[in-house]
Amino acid sequence: MSTLVTPFTDRRMAEIVEKVQNGIRLSLEDGIYLYETDDILTLGQLANEANLRKNGKKVYFIENMSLYFTNVCEARCAFCNFRKDQGEDGSYTLSGQEMIDYVEQHIHPGVREFHIVGGHNNHVPFQYYVDSLKALNEKYPHVTLKAYTAAEIDFFTRISGLSIKEVLRELQKAGLQSLTGGGAEILSDEYRKKMRVTKANVDRYLEVHRTAHNLGMKTHTTMLYGSVESYQDRIEHMLQIRELQDETNGFMVFIPLSMQPKSKNANIMRRNSAYEDLKTIAISRLMLDNIDHVKAYFINIGPQLTQVALTFGASDVHGTIVREQISHAAGALTPAGLTRKELIWLVKGAGRIPVERDTFYNEIEVFE
Repeated sequence: MSTLVTPFTDRRMAEIVEKVQNGIRLSLEDGIYLYETDDILTLGQLANEANLRKNGKKVYFIENMSLYFTNVCEARCAFCNFRKDQGEDGSYTLSGQEMIDYVEQHIHPGVREFHIVGGHNNHVPFQYYVDSLKALNEKYPHVTLKAYTAAEIDFFTRISGLSIKEVLRELQKAGLQSLTGGGAEILSDEYRKKMRVTKANVDRYLEVHRTAHNLGMKTHTTMLYGSVESYQDRIEHMLQIRELQDETNGFMVFIPLSMQPKSKNANIMRRNSAYEDLKTIAISRLMLDNIDHVKAYFINIGPQLTQVALTFGASDVHGTIVREQISHAAGALTPAGLTRKELIWLVKGAGRIPVERDTFYNEIEVFE
């Protein structure tokens, strides 16, 4: 079956089409070429075919809430506008009861997951982070705790003196069931130096997820693109994730995160183009042949482009969220959350089948 949808498809693209259709893995050079080509229609259709083979027309979402126990952070990543110093105006560190009070005001019966991330607050002990999960788990035992980034786990090892495995085991005892994907940024130590990413380095990020997978956890992983990195950096990032997935089979979804400017008033030249966002989602689908899902994150790219992304290789639109803060602390112009009804409408509007899932992609309800 030919995927050549334009008369301008060149020989190199035709070779990549043949590779994908015959189950041959794409190389670093293939990935870079896909970023450089302007043949976005063939790229999109090829990614769409790859996704349809994996997931059919089903597109997944979850009813979840994003929670942030603290925004105090010792790190000073160049792209972050969420963090605060201890005592700075707007800084906060919530107790377990304070978070429960917040949840009580916003939760509804359909919520299945708490998505928990926050600052690297070294003014509280590791036990604070354990007790935070424990308080939620005791109050809401039916809600899955998907908590902390690999960078946060690495931070916990430093403030506790425990190993990665020991930290994860303590958190599992408190109710942790899955890790979020954040903290990856771009898996390049040179990039991390340029962007002042002083948290977990590349090896530590990967080792946290490897350890979590070996403990039986399924996790998420991300890529934050659109700043100083090259196309090669992005593809090398994907290849490192692909290699670890070959080893552990522990990643459920890959989430490309479009970099947000630090101001909502930033002009369009300070934002990733829709063209770049769609390309990245499609290329992610093609490079990461061993991960079931690629997420179109509406918080960063907007609901309408998310719909288009569902024919560019994406099979997940995240969840209800309720009130996202990190991207919106930067310059995100999108809704801070969507309702279940809106997510169903969004997916159906793209000609796909909405599927409500749990954290682990078990199907709850299919909306034919």
